Amino acid sequence: MVRGSGAALRRYGTFIDDLRLYVRGGTGGMGYPRLGGEGGRGGDVYFVAQERTTLKSVKNRYPQKRIVAGTGANSSVRALKGEKGKDCEVHVPPGISILDDDGKQIGEVNAAGERFLAARGGLGGSLATNFLPSKGQKRILHLDLKLIADVGLVGFPNAGKSSLLSKISHAKPEIANYAFTTIQPQLGKIMYADYKQILVADLPGLIEGAHANKGMGHKFLKHVERTKHLLLVVDISGFQLSTKTRFRTAFETILLLTKELEQYKEELLTKPALLAINKMDLPCAKDNLNELMKQLQNPQDSLHLLQEEVIPENTLKFRDIIPISTYTGEGIEELKACFRTQKKKEELLLLFQWK
Repeated sequence: MVRGSGAALRRYGTFIDDLRLYVRGGTGGMGYPRLGGEGGRGGDVYFVAQERTTLKSVKNRYPQKRIVAGTGANSSVRALKGEKGKDCEVHVPPGISILDDDGKQIGEVNAAGERFLAARGGLGGSLATNFLPSKGQKRILHLDLKLIADVGLVGFPNAGKSSLLSKISHAKPEIANYAFTTIQPQLGKIMYADYKQILVADLPGLIEGAHANKGMGHKFLKHVERTKHLLLVVDISGFQLSTKTRFRTAFETILLLTKELEQYKEELLTKPALLAINKMDLPCAKDNLNELMKQLQNPQDSLHLLQEEVIPENTLKFRDIIPISTYTGEGIEELKACFRTQKKKEELLLLFQWK
């Protein structure tokens, strides 16, 4: 197995797929006993699905992880009916399950614009409550990003992602020598001797400009967000989409894939990543691999030779770099073992985490 760590130009934190929040509706406003005035209701807290939002951005916006809506206005001589407190809308990514502190799902937001009432505001003071307001609803909630797979296969068309999925699992994806064989995620399960399973998704192939929605890029990139780990699959002989596009070496391909992920959503580069160098059965593959490894270990030595449009601001840090051949089976078992090792590490971490 070849191990490597594509040199990181800048390091990031951990990708977040679960976030625990304290939410509280606003307290109601005071009533006005002398004139029978009623205080305004407290504001509500809503979760609102919004594209290009991440759980990490929610955490950054609310570093204390406490969200409280506005207090209702008190009743007064000028306004016997107090105004409602300001609602608090928390933008979250689509595809979120909302769970209470016992782990029970109480709601979800799946499409942009969908709203979920997380905490209701308290009632304003009135005759029925002796003009005293009530406090808003308070709860501890978990936002859980719904993942479609443990591992997502990312690459340009014809890199061999579908062939790889069929090799490592019982899935039977369509395989052909033309671009965009896969236009929807294809799922397969890797079964291990200890009965553990890892779900792998063959994601639709990207093209240059995917981050700007070229070639249905946004639709394809959205699936990347819903996988826990990334496996970049790269053709060792390089890639060319058509005769009208530039030929890209394996090194350029890795940089371009990284740039597409980065420009769509920078946080994607924080996901744990592996690199599979495919088609090692081809002539000159070993020479090309030696050259590629030198470039990955010392990227700065090669970047000045490339066009600026190819170079990302940051590079993915690969936990392992594994040469494979879906034709001969080279490296397939090692790749599956890598997935299992990572899964075991996650299981150990969960034992020490607060639920």
